Amino acid sequence: MRVRLNVYFPPELARQVSELAIRRRISRSAIVEAAVTSWMSPDGADRMEAAFARRLDRLSRQVQRLERNTGLTTEALALFVRFWLAVTPPLPDEDQAAAQVKGRKRYEGFVETLGRRYASGKSLLDEIPEDVEPKATDQP
Repeated sequence: MRVRLNVYFPPELARQVSELAIRRRISRSAIVEAAVTSWMSPDGADRMEAAFARRLDRLSRQVQRLERNTGLTTEALALFVRFWLAVTPPLPDEDQAAAQVKGRKRYEGFVETLGRRYASGKSLLDEIPEDVEPKATDQP
């Protein structure tokens, strides 16, 4: 058996309850009953805290992955630049124009290859095991 209660809501809250009832295709009474039950539930706060803790844990793992990926990307770029500068001899002035044309063509090929690889979903980061951790001696 159910007991009838008369309650008064501010117009805006009453409108929100009515709209939710229409969207969910349930009665307004069912919505109010669920809200009151949730409010009075002793473990409602615990469930909410657990949900927040799970969300924070997930966000923490995502931030750790971003930090790892950013560090790895920076190191890969730095290593490439250091290697390139070490092995590339300077060109004589008369060869500069031809080298610039060749460089533009190579760059276009690089961008095209990068675009294809990115579109395929492949990534350098996918090729590196997750459990690889930097050592203190590896830092420059």
